[in-house]
Amino acid sequence: MEVDDVLQAVGPRLRALRQERGTTLAELSRSTGISVSTLSRLESGGRKPTLELLLLLAGAYQVQIDELIDAPVTGDPRVHLRPVKRFGMTYIPLSRRPGGLQAFKQIYPPRWPGYEPEQQVHEGYEWLYVLSGRLRLLLGRHDTTLTAGEAAEFDTRTPHAFINPGDEPTEVLALFGPQGERMHVRARPAPR
Repeated sequence: MEVDDVLQAVGPRLRALRQERGTTLAELSRSTGISVSTLSRLESGGRKPTLELLLLLAGAYQVQIDELIDAPVTGDPRVHLRPVKRFGMTYIPLSRRPGGLQAFKQIYPPRWPGYEPEQQVHEGYEWLYVLSGRLRLLLGRHDTTLTAGEAAEFDTRTPHAFINPGDEPTEVLALFGPQGERMHVRARPAPR
């Protein structure tokens, strides 16, 4: 495939991705710093994408650049993990698409955060499973410590906070989704 053909195909792919996400050009402009007119010309094929623009768009959509340019499939099904540190915690995204259900591995350092945190609320629903260590979950008036192998789920509009009370790191698998997308755990397979 010729380079010009690859670059021509990027515009329709960008438009489809934006529409699939339900994002307007104005919203995308605010999140990337790229003007609405430039975004419109990119999508229509009136402007060739540069590496700088593709990097900004890939970051906004949380996809790899090769998805934007339709790079050939390598046959490697692995999700390439890129840990992010926030507030002393490590988040490892296990899914690549924003919106809908998202999966993370979270690593809480020993004695994190070092104080009694204020409970927070936000839209969404969370399911978590403790892989190792202990995780103290403050959920409304409830104060529960989960250990390895235990799971919890809750509406994130309920005030909540997390604490690692132990001397070892705590590792958690967390699934987070927009409000109403509840996760379901089955003890055995459903009958066929």
